[in-house]
Amino acid sequence: MNNTVFLVGAGPGDFKLLTLKGLECVRQADVIIYDELVNTQFLREAGDDCELVYAGKSSGCHTLPQDQIHAFMIEKAKQGKTVVRLKGGDPYVFGRGGEEAQALRKSGIAFEVVPGVSSAIGGPAYAGIPITHRDYASSFHVIAGHSRVDGQHANEPDWDTLAKLDGTLVFLMGVGNLRKITQYLLDGGKPADTPAALISRACGPNQRVVTTTLVHAYDAATENDIGPPAIIVIGGVVSLREELNFFERKPLFGKSVILTRAKGQNDRMSQKISDLGGEAIEAPSIKIVTIPGNRALELEIARLNLYKFLIFTSQNSVDIFFAKLYEMGLDARSLAGTRIAAVGSQTALTLSKKGIRADLVPRRHTAAGLVQEISLLFAPMDKVLIPRAVNAPFAFSDALNADITEVGVYETIPDHSSRELALSRLREGRADYLTFTSPSCVSGFVAQIGAENLPLLDPVRIIAIGPVTGLAVQSHGLRLHRQAAHHSSDAIIECIKEDAHCQDAPEDSAEPTQSEAL
Repeated sequence: MNNTVFLVGAGPGDFKLLTLKGLECVRQADVIIYDELVNTQFLREAGDDCELVYAGKSSGCHTLPQDQIHAFMIEKAKQGKTVVRLKGGDPYVFGRGGEEAQALRKSGIAFEVVPGVSSAIGGPAYAGIPITHRDYASSFHVIAGHSRVDGQHANEPDWDTLAKLDGTLVFLMGVGNLRKITQYLLDGGKPADTPAALISRACGPNQRVVTTTLVHAYDAATENDIGPPAIIVIGGVVSLREELNFFERKPLFGKSVILTRAKGQNDRMSQKISDLGGEAIEAPSIKIVTIPGNRALELEIARLNLYKFLIFTSQNSVDIFFAKLYEMGLDARSLAGTRIAAVGSQTALTLSKKGIRADLVPRRHTAAGLVQEISLLFAPMDKVLIPRAVNAPFAFSDALNADITEVGVYETIPDHSSRELALSRLREGRADYLTFTSPSCVSGFVAQIGAENLPLLDPVRIIAIGPVTGLAVQSHGLRLHRQAAHHSSDAIIECIKEDAHCQDAPEDSAEPTQSEAL
């Protein structure tokens, strides 16, 4: 792929609308130049060494002028880099992709175009508006809603012809010229009562849709504060929105959820929130740091045959234990004869990815639940190995009547890298829920935003994974809104879903009922 530039359409907003080929390009890129309307979640798929360059454009404000974008792509490609030009929607649908391709060809740079879902189609679809329908429109027409920035008007539409078309009219980048657009269409004979829709932030959790008529479209946009980026749809298909609107009926549509687990551990929750129509804001408050070298763990792995039980208390402990196992030239066969216990379903799932099926997963996914069930399975002299976090507060040696060896394999430290993201969302009032999965996440988040900013959390609904984490929330003077019914990320999602449907319920309706693993 080296010395090639890929013009990639990122789609209209929803992360999963990126094509498989587009995702492959992102993952293999050395340099990514991305636009304003690109979902930044895509950038998390890039390699650690990938150079990320923002080239966003808004009306009258270009971070990088177009000629500089051309020059930068050419420069990086000539250095032998794989360059991805990541553009919202489709590169060739009002994305200036054609101009970029011409510049690359002129400079002798190889390029490929990876089409994307255009917002002209995806935006109306997510608003419940089919762009064509046998009973309403047998054609659709996509029109640039503004003139060239340099003042040239060579491509000004034929308004009289557009006004007479029976198909659906879709204007991109036209909300700033809405008064002119509607007036020209009315002057051309388009009926004043033609249905019209204004779609702001299409295909995302903050999508807003206003339906009106052609004659009232400008006033509706003004009254509802609809600004760019927005899509204008004009035609009879707009009348189908009430019947076909699916996206805004998702249980978490319009809700923003801050996730505070360590980087790389939020993926599953983030995906589920997105699938339910919400927005996941990943703001890790802790880092997981593997103990370097860890001679103590090597010694215990070397004598695994002495242990009757091996207990894993987290996904981290599984990953780090097996990484050391492989480093020593061993594999899962070294665990033959050793019974394996996992504190919860997610830890068990991580084990399964290593080819190991846990012999025991307690009904209560907590350290206390694990102790209660596993204590029935071994004799006092049985040896038990527990790789876990350094200085973890729950003492298995005090709770289990067995020969316990606990080995620290990682430690948890504060992570302040997402401070500005978290604070900006809180200050703008764009965070509905804040989730905590451990006391360390609570203390890390408080340290991250600073005690002086804790009042910003007053309107935010805080969800804890269990009672110990809930107590940690309250110990910092924060108000605990709800507590998950079970100690799992899935239970947190269910808790948020329930709350989203009954936000007038008393905040003390969820009393602590279970212990939790630490």
